Amino acid sequence: MAFGQQSGPPATQGQIKELLALLANAGHEDFRDARGPLGFTQRQAGGKFTRDEAQGFIDQLQEAEESGTPVERPQQRAALTSVERNLQGLPAEALAAELQRRGWIVIEPT
Repeated sequence: MAFGQQSGPPATQGQIKELLALLANAGHEDFRDARGPLGFTQRQAGGKFTRDEAQGFIDQLQEAEESGTPVERPQQRAALTSVERNLQGLPAEALAAELQRRGWIVIEPT
């Protein structure tokens, strides 16, 4: 499969129309407008989806519509650096103390 090519049968016209309607309801003008917030690829931003991709986004948008929550881009976790891994193991109090030592203002969550 070449770079950027679909890996399945193309979405039906009905799926594309339904997806566009759901995007409009979510406040997006078109596929390109929704690219960043929904994490569309360049191919998808051009309106080209496989049936499975289109159905996945349709389901996601319908669930968001029903629950009243905004649709957000899926979190893509970058590899942690060694420093970030070390920081994850420190207690919050130690991190807060170090930030204060460096002149930051630290507010405890409520």
